[in-house]
Amino acid sequence: MRPRGDPGMFIGHWSAAFAAGAHPKAPRLGTLAIAAQLVDIAFFALAMIGVEHFRFVPGATASNWLMLDFAPYTHSLLGGAVFALAFALPVWLATRSRPAALIAGAVVLSHWLLDLVVHRPDLTIAGVPPMLGLGLWNAPLIEKPLELGLTFGALAFYVRKRRPRALPVAVLCIVLLLVQAIDWFGPRSTDAGPSASLTAIFAYLLVAALCQWAGRSALSGERP
Repeated sequence: MRPRGDPGMFIGHWSAAFAAGAHPKAPRLGTLAIAAQLVDIAFFALAMIGVEHFRFVPGATASNWLMLDFAPYTHSLLGGAVFALAFALPVWLATRSRPAALIAGAVVLSHWLLDLVVHRPDLTIAGVPPMLGLGLWNAPLIEKPLELGLTFGALAFYVRKRRPRALPVAVLCIVLLLVQAIDWFGPRSTDAGPSASLTAIFAYLLVAALCQWAGRSALSGERP
């Protein structure tokens, strides 16, 4: 059985990428998709080498078994800001566009803000208490529709503004629904080993690749 749960919203984080991608000076959608999940990609990579730590504990919240034991580098507001800066710099070097870099950095930083809504109190400002989290995972009848509404509402906004081809958008929608359904309703496990981290990273990169495909067919205005 695979673990069910990731460190925050799952597909909801891509809502920031879709909304930001509608801006005419935004980086390409694939770049923004990486930005939206950069913090979690780093989190799982650091967990695999023992720098940050997490567990799956039955009943941790009504929707998610995840417990962050030690994640000051990726799941603090300060850490998120550092990742945002680190991502914005290469975007600026590649595009020489300050708006593109700012948009990319803002999408990275949005990750912590969206996590704050759903997490139990295990987030921090700078890696030390107080522990923060509004705990919406404990209200699945609110959290699940909210995540779907944010994601597909933002994607619809992107499609209306950028007019990408229908096929990549349709495939992207199917994959988003599939990975979210697995995350919500798939078999649960308490295994927090490397396979859990690799599975999550694979899902993030798969969606980013599909976003890149969709972005390539969008109206001009996106940057590399």
